[in-house]
Amino acid sequence: MSVTNEEFVATISAGYTFAGPQIQLGAAILNGEVHKGAQVGIPLKMMNRHGLIAGATGSGKTKTLQILAEQLSQQGVPVLMMDVKGDLSGIAAVGVMNDKIQGRMDKVGIPYKLHASPVEFLTLSNEKGTRLRATVTEFGPVLFSKILELNDVQQGVVSLIFKYCDDNRLPLLDLSDFKKTLQFLTNEGKASIQQDYGSISSASTGTIMRKILELEQQDAELFFGEPSFEVDELLRKDAQGQGMVSIMRLVDIQDKPKLFSTFMLQLLAEVYATFPEVGDLDKPKLTIFIDEAHLIFDSATQTLLNQIETTIKLIRSKGVGIFFITQNPSDVPNSILGQLGLKIQHALRAFTAKDRKDIKLTSENFPLSKFYVIDQVLTNMGIGEAFVTGLNDKGIPTPLAYTMLRAPESRMDVLTEDEINYIAFNSKIISKYNKTIDRESAYEILNDKIEQFNNSKQEVAADKPAPRGV
Repeated sequence: MSVTNEEFVATISAGYTFAGPQIQLGAAILNGEVHKGAQVGIPLKMMNRHGLIAGATGSGKTKTLQILAEQLSQQGVPVLMMDVKGDLSGIAAVGVMNDKIQGRMDKVGIPYKLHASPVEFLTLSNEKGTRLRATVTEFGPVLFSKILELNDVQQGVVSLIFKYCDDNRLPLLDLSDFKKTLQFLTNEGKASIQQDYGSISSASTGTIMRKILELEQQDAELFFGEPSFEVDELLRKDAQGQGMVSIMRLVDIQDKPKLFSTFMLQLLAEVYATFPEVGDLDKPKLTIFIDEAHLIFDSATQTLLNQIETTIKLIRSKGVGIFFITQNPSDVPNSILGQLGLKIQHALRAFTAKDRKDIKLTSENFPLSKFYVIDQVLTNMGIGEAFVTGLNDKGIPTPLAYTMLRAPESRMDVLTEDEINYIAFNSKIISKYNKTIDRESAYEILNDKIEQFNNSKQEVAADKPAPRGV
């Protein structure tokens, strides 16, 4: 391609010049040369347009996520990050300057100041941090049925159970409550519900019970219950006005995609239901980064995918941006990829014929560029380099820029166990959520009813006269 450096710098500079604050990503590269005059960034106000960070293992995706999260926090935007691999905690500590970092920052021409972000550790299980829980009632019959992958008839049974519990003031707090209600309505309470609610087939109840047991095998009972986590906790800032970076520690659920999907759906549904409509703000209210996004999509049914797609479309109006991090863009369904305004594509590796096809397809999803042969550049990028394209402050796509990314200002390594313990111990909300509440719910109330039912049967049997002898 015959283009001059001046033409390249002018094109990139014009495409990435915005009014208002921005997230600084780095400087554009042409023919192996980094051009300081071709700065690449993202308008802060466009960070609720969602995005994708993709690339092969070791290409620098985690550090890119760190760059985005720490700059959002510095500009007062709270962040929620899903830490599946356990390598995001370093954002809580000040980074360390060395010659390699200094050399990179000199090349991109961006000022560098070591910095740490305020962090809250969250957990779905027994990891260190503030516990996240939600009640079955908060899911509602539709979402709960989608998680269990039920058909229309089975979903009708779930709706009946929710209605019965609501009418009879039976709190559905955890999975034990739901199972006990299902068992009660199938056995002791079967006759009492038929007139008002209709009958329940044993085939449907058997399927629903098996689905719940499948969920329990992934330790979902740790997630269902009280106290429920209030999503407004994700919007906190520290005394200096920095957005809180909430890190969801998920290292122990990599092999439990059902639990991960359940959590994500409930969280997004709760955020959408709770947050008010705000339209276009100067900056997002919250940004959510979902690492290892394939864990959500790999085993998702079409119904589940439709739910996620709908949420992604609508949640932007709540001031929330969602970013997926995965190895290959093909891990994310096309219907969702089409909703993403920012794409940061690190290197891809061509080891197989399928890899080469994926690279070709990925290259075709980027804007045309007279500066790059996209599929060739994708396989030759170094660590910490990526193609970037987003939306400018008017919503117009920016030109494709092969970018040397800046270095994070926080630690590019994990915290020690003692450092994690210190942050968790000093949390302002951990005492609120890391306690067990076992109030009377459907399980206990129905156990009492079953006991009364059995006692009455025994009394009737005892009152019957003994049969006369022949």
